[in-house]
Amino acid sequence: MSMVTSEYKLNQGPEDGITAVKFSPSTAHFLLVSSWDCTVRLYDVVANTMRMKYQHTAPVLDCAFYDPTHAWSGDLDTNLKMHDLNTDQDTIVGKHDAAIRCVEHCPEVNVMVTGSWDRSVRLWDPRAPCNAGTFTQPDRVYTMSVAGDRLIVGTAGRRVLVWDLRNMGYVQQRRESSLKFQTRCIRAFPNKQGYVLSSIEGRVAVEYLDPSVEVQKKKYAFKCHRLKDVVEQVYPVNAISFHSVHNTFATGGSDGFVNIWDPFNKKRLCQFHRYPTSIASLAFNSDGGLIAIAASYMHEMGDISHPEDAAYIRQVTDAETKPNAPSASPRRWPDADKTAAD
Repeated sequence: MSMVTSEYKLNQGPEDGITAVKFSPSTAHFLLVSSWDCTVRLYDVVANTMRMKYQHTAPVLDCAFYDPTHAWSGDLDTNLKMHDLNTDQDTIVGKHDAAIRCVEHCPEVNVMVTGSWDRSVRLWDPRAPCNAGTFTQPDRVYTMSVAGDRLIVGTAGRRVLVWDLRNMGYVQQRRESSLKFQTRCIRAFPNKQGYVLSSIEGRVAVEYLDPSVEVQKKKYAFKCHRLKDVVEQVYPVNAISFHSVHNTFATGGSDGFVNIWDPFNKKRLCQFHRYPTSIASLAFNSDGGLIAIAASYMHEMGDISHPEDAAYIRQVTDAETKPNAPSASPRRWPDADKTAAD
């Protein structure tokens, strides 16, 4: 398929809600898609073909590449699976005591990390593969992101924990989200200096890991994914993905919109057209030329009829993703604030 169209829907998409889209860190055109239909699918997005799919016994809540030929995925049935994408062979690596919500790879320490509703994070040695430790969290794990050798964990109760993956004997930092409502997604800056956190209440916070007062003064939050009709409607911000080159980031909300933000000049760079349903997951590829967009109903309104779940691939340009040169007095974002009052 030619890449003339700037956006297209992936063929042979999942048959139920999409939980995650994750590009290969080394191969810019390979994408994993996990779904409530109990599958993980591998796509060649340039050819728009599904290369393979493998099954779990339950809905798959997250997936990640370990290397170009191995995918890891965790399901609602508590199982963690490693799949060899060359031989199409499965290995059940281990389990949690409740659903596995998050699966991440940390290349710096060479571990796989899972976060679960059983209030724990577990580390896994991918070479064996085997469990390399279980670490209790204060509540159910909703989201996680790796920043170099640090792990940022967002749990229920608006808690955020920063762990050092080389020394899990203690929590490096315990924080409370600066947003007033439940945390939906955390993603670390590619430069590993901080992270972006989103909530169910149409807000995003830009946070820094360095605990010094000077650095902490730079943090801020802003409103987004809100539609003004007669009354302002506020939507969950479900997904965040960083552009690997420019350090800008995309957010996806239950309003069906994807926005790209310049965190340095506090500006929105662009907004894509509205998708048919909620944005459940987003991922830029390794060279920043493509973004995968999972438009998938997240049952915000209960069990009602809804548009079909689909994953889209969109070519992005520097004009959409590159920060503008800072102006002498950068225009502040609407309601950008130091905390998240209101």
